[in-house]
Amino acid sequence: MLKPWICAWTFAAGILNLNVEIASAQGYPNKPVRLVTSVLGGSPDFVSRLVAHGISGYLGQNIIVDNRGSIASGELVAQAQPDGYTLLLAAGSLWVGSLLQKTPYDPVADFAPITLVNTQPNVLVVGGSMAVKSVRDLIALAKAKPGELNYASSTTGAANHLAGELFKSMAGVSIQRVPYKGIGLAINDLISGRVQLAFPGAGGVAPHIKSGKLRALAVTGSKPSELLPGLPTIAESGVPGYESVVVNAIFAPARTPAVIINRLNLEIVRYIKTAEAKEKFLNVGSEPVGSTVEELATTRKFELARMSVVIKGAGIRAD
Repeated sequence: MLKPWICAWTFAAGILNLNVEIASAQGYPNKPVRLVTSVLGGSPDFVSRLVAHGISGYLGQNIIVDNRGSIASGELVAQAQPDGYTLLLAAGSLWVGSLLQKTPYDPVADFAPITLVNTQPNVLVVGGSMAVKSVRDLIALAKAKPGELNYASSTTGAANHLAGELFKSMAGVSIQRVPYKGIGLAINDLISGRVQLAFPGAGGVAPHIKSGKLRALAVTGSKPSELLPGLPTIAESGVPGYESVVVNAIFAPARTPAVIINRLNLEIVRYIKTAEAKEKFLNVGSEPVGSTVEELATTRKFELARMSVVIKGAGIRAD
């Protein structure tokens, strides 16, 4: 049994820590906040700039976007002071990267979740000249010709690559990956018929779908997408439980005070839910989310477990 004086000391220490946290949050932020993300030009970069511009007025401080490599950005934030002035906007590569290679951070222990920002569904497309009209047609063809169909993807571990591997596993088909340096090059070969299918981001291939050069069979998300109205999901088209989307989320260093995390969550979600933000996200092929801290933590845990099975099962390693 703890002695009374020990209990009193522990209680006092707890109150002191709480008071320190509250005091730190009351004046927060009193200087610019740095939002670290991956290299210029990618989806996380665009989303970072959109969020930075949108919430600076709410917080009363400038939000400065700092572009680094995917692993370098994670390492920088993991080692930063947990004071709310250095944040990370990362895609699912934050945890996928740790499954492909050794990283200088732990994707769970080193980061405090703030909010999901947006998701970007991929779309299963085939060349416009292919006879298949549905996911079930494609599965039937792949099973009739095992190993003969090729799917195009970009770099190892990219969302369009993992979407293809997940489809192979869950649909029980043997299709061959053809890697490209970029998904744009892959789409050109898909249109010409050199490869038969791919899982690119919905926004990037919408013009080719409209022109008939590509045929969209289904979206990879768990529900239909506003980006491609009327298109079913892969899950409801013959592969129950299938889901693969790009996720962008914001994190702080571990041990950042909860009061600061909650303030950031409140203001970021407040902006994401505006009509202005929704329009900007949809215009670039993305769907705004905005979530609780707990929902992001659950998503991270679920995706780590699910992608671990896919990556280990397919024997995927970093290039």
